[in-house]
Amino acid sequence: MTLRVEHVGPMALVVDGGRSGVRHLGVTQGGALDWVALGWANWLLGNAVDAAGIEIMVGGLTLVAEADTTLALAGADLQAKIDGQAIKPGRHFVLAKGQQLAFERPERGLRAYLALPGGIQAEAVMGSVSSTVREGLGGLDGQGRPLAVGDVLQPRVQMAQGHRTIPEAAANSPLPVASELLSLDLVPGAQVAAFSGTSLFKVFHSTWHLDQRADRMGMRLTGPELSCSLKGIISEGIPLGAVQVPPDGQPIILMNDRQTIGGYPRLGALTPLSCARLAQCMPGQPIRLQVITPERARREYLAQLALWSS
Repeated sequence: MTLRVEHVGPMALVVDGGRSGVRHLGVTQGGALDWVALGWANWLLGNAVDAAGIEIMVGGLTLVAEADTTLALAGADLQAKIDGQAIKPGRHFVLAKGQQLAFERPERGLRAYLALPGGIQAEAVMGSVSSTVREGLGGLDGQGRPLAVGDVLQPRVQMAQGHRTIPEAAANSPLPVASELLSLDLVPGAQVAAFSGTSLFKVFHSTWHLDQRADRMGMRLTGPELSCSLKGIISEGIPLGAVQVPPDGQPIILMNDRQTIGGYPRLGALTPLSCARLAQCMPGQPIRLQVITPERARREYLAQLALWSS
C-alpha cells in the first residue's frame, strides 16, 4: 500500500501532533495547524488522532496509488477528485491501484488533511515526524522539506478499521466562509493591562482582517493601531496562539512554526480550537476577537478530545 507523489502545489507537508518538550532547545512545536481536522482524518481510520498525515495547503497535490489504499480526508474542501470524480472531506475511501487523487483549489477553507492507515512511515526527529521547513526537521527524509514529485508515502499498517463519516453532531467548528465574520476566542495575558483603555476597546469591538502576510509561523491582523505602554519586554517563551503587538500596533498571532521566545508585549493567546479555525482562513477574512476564560477554554478543549474517545 503506497502512494506516489505525481504533482505538488504550493505546500504539502508531513504533519502530526508536533514536537513537545524541546522549546528550551530553541526548537519550535510544528505539527498540524488545524489539529482538529487532522484528528478527524485519523479518527476516520481508527488511528491515534495525532498520527502523521499530510497537510495540503491550497491544493495542487496529485497522488497515485501503487496498491489499493484506504485513506481519509478532513478539513478544507480543496475540490479533491478521484480520477475526475469529486470526493468531499469528512469520510474515508479506497483509492484503487492506479487511481489518481488530485486536489485542485479551495472551495472552502485553506488546508486539507489526508490520513493513511496507522499514519505515515517516517523516522521521528525529536519525537515527531512533522516537517518544519525553517529548521530543517522532520518529513519523509528528516530534513523538513515539503513533499516533492516522486516521493513515496507508506502507511504504518496495512488495514484501516475506523469510522465511515464524521458524525454531524461533531460538526461544531464549521469551516470559515471568507465573507462572514469569524469570532476567535482569546485568553487575556499578563501584559494586557499595559495596553491603553482605548486600544483594549478597539481590540474587542473592531473587525480585523487577516493580512496577506500569513504563514505557518504567524498570521498578521490589520485594523486599528493599538498602543501599549511597554515598548519592549525581556524575551520570554511564546505559547501557541500568542497575540503579540509590535511597534506598528498591528497584532500578530503566532502559530505552530513560531520562534520559541519573543520580546513584544502580548494581549494574550488564542485558544487551541481558535488556532485551528484560524488555520483555515484565507487572507482578507474578517475576524472579531472575544474574551474567554481559561476555565472555559479548557472545557472546550477537553470536549473536543472526548469526541474522539467515544
